[in-house]
Amino acid sequence: MVNPEYVDIKSALQRIGGSMDLYKRLLNQFTGGNHISPLDEALSIGAFDEVLRLTHALKGVSANLSLDKLSRAAAELEHTVKSEMDYSSALAELRNIYYETSQQISLI
Repeated sequence: MVNPEYVDIKSALQRIGGSMDLYKRLLNQFTGGNHISPLDEALSIGAFDEVLRLTHALKGVSANLSLDKLSRAAAELEHTVKSEMDYSSALAELRNIYYETSQQISLI
């Protein structure tokens, strides 16, 4: 059973008109993408504008797919980078939640 804390299927289906087939296709596109490596690369070279763009995009796509915990983690990383705070724990949390979300998606 999918944990709605990670994947809120009901909310997502309401957003996309009730088509589970469409939702599965969108989730497959999401999981087929590479979301963490580009973020790590941008952080490693100090390209913080790119980090902000990537985290903002991840936050948005996650919210649109009702991957709420992941969207919140991306928002937190975005906030810490914008605030020029130590982002290491927010990044670790994002990685962990991304992995957990991917595992939950695989159950659908």
